[in-house]
Amino acid sequence: MKLRHALMLGLGGVVIAALLIEPSLAQTPTPEAATPPPSPIPNKGDTAWMLISSALVLMMSVPGLALFYGGLVRTKNMLSVLTQVFAIVAIVGLLWVFYGYSLAFTNGAGINDFVGGFSKAFLKGVDANSTVATFSNGVVIPEYVYICFQMTFAMITPALIVGAFAERMKFSALVVFMILWVTFIYFPMAHMVWYWGGPDAVGNAAKALAAATDDASKATAQAALDAVNKDAGFLFQKGALDFAGGTVVHINAGIAGFVGCLILGKRIGYGRDLLAPHSLTMTMIGASLLWVGWFGFNAGSNLESNGTTALAMLNTFVATCAAAVAWLFAEWALKGKPSLLGMVSGAIAGLVAVTPASGFAGPMGSIVLGLVAGVVCFVMCSTVKNAIGYDDSLDVFGVHCVGGILGALATGILVDPSLGGVGIPDYSTKPGEMVVGAYDMMSQFIVQAEAVGLTLLWSGVGSAILYKLVDLTIGLRVTQEEEREGLDIADHGERAYNY
Repeated sequence: MKLRHALMLGLGGVVIAALLIEPSLAQTPTPEAATPPPSPIPNKGDTAWMLISSALVLMMSVPGLALFYGGLVRTKNMLSVLTQVFAIVAIVGLLWVFYGYSLAFTNGAGINDFVGGFSKAFLKGVDANSTVATFSNGVVIPEYVYICFQMTFAMITPALIVGAFAERMKFSALVVFMILWVTFIYFPMAHMVWYWGGPDAVGNAAKALAAATDDASKATAQAALDAVNKDAGFLFQKGALDFAGGTVVHINAGIAGFVGCLILGKRIGYGRDLLAPHSLTMTMIGASLLWVGWFGFNAGSNLESNGTTALAMLNTFVATCAAAVAWLFAEWALKGKPSLLGMVSGAIAGLVAVTPASGFAGPMGSIVLGLVAGVVCFVMCSTVKNAIGYDDSLDVFGVHCVGGILGALATGILVDPSLGGVGIPDYSTKPGEMVVGAYDMMSQFIVQAEAVGLTLLWSGVGSAILYKLVDLTIGLRVTQEEEREGLDIADHGERAYNY
């Protein structure tokens, strides 16, 4: 009966999402030029790179994240973590093509600042000839490739949350919560940060304005340019920079996990019994797969294969190395021994922190960011966590939320060309070509802080509501007997190890 209620509630979430916006509010087309230029043809090299990147990001979830988390829990809960991550990946993949892609990356009419519409629900109107813009004028990739790439981001983000309340949440409650969470939290956040018309839409509107000769035509062209700039998510319009998901993925999931661990409460025996990881070997394998997959995550977020792609890859190398070394030596200095768990945790902290900055910062700036992230996240996961006493099982908050906040704020500083950054992209000053726009460090830092604040509020408050909704209907937590027995047997009737 409880499972039936869980499924009904999950389907209810889908129905609510469908009622959120009328289907008639399809994407409003921007005014076309009198003689539109020929449509660009996708480059095979860009397409191949994005297909590879999509596969790399999928590898981050399964098996990367599953093994990383699975090794950190006790033997009796290993299989439950693997099952939870794999189930989330599969379910979200379906929701993405049903309505998630449309909610994230189409025009939402009256509420377009915050969420898209249903004009591409069930991938309506998308075929093998459809294309989407990248970040270079005149460059596109097949829309199916973009759908696959963004799908992998939607898959891993809710899976990250699992680590905060590992070993104590019902599987049925987890499934229902994740369906609701991606619908009402993730898809809108992706829209707010990443949805826009693309460089050619801006460039063409700016060209029309430059070509206008009289006041009336200038006014019309200016209105068209304003409409193109307005056809974007709320945070994108404000100028918030997030290259690969500091806000959308890491802060979003990190604060949701923190709220969840507080609402569910501590594990039985927390602070009294030994709750040590059962296999740091598995954790190291998972962390290594995450690092390799993260090249698709960060370098793939450029959506094409060029110098910026190489910059994002290099930054993903050096920031991770710096954070692993920083955590290792900080732990060695304060605790007397350097640990494998500390080093791989530092590597993940560096990957998280550099994610929003990977295509904006220079390599030296990324190294500094990694060093800071390694130390800050180490302090959060040891000193601060122990002082406050919350049971974030696998340090989702201390690594992903705190590391994500650090990276998002630092992006506003490290993008500065005088610090080796690439500067703010500008597509309208020289129509048809991207140039480096005006930059003011304090203004950009404030915009980054606003993006961080909105993400914390949106996901923190929204997640709390969803947790309570699920708790009041089917219950969030397993019984004490089931928790002592382990979720492998209690929830799934099988064990990770039979010996």
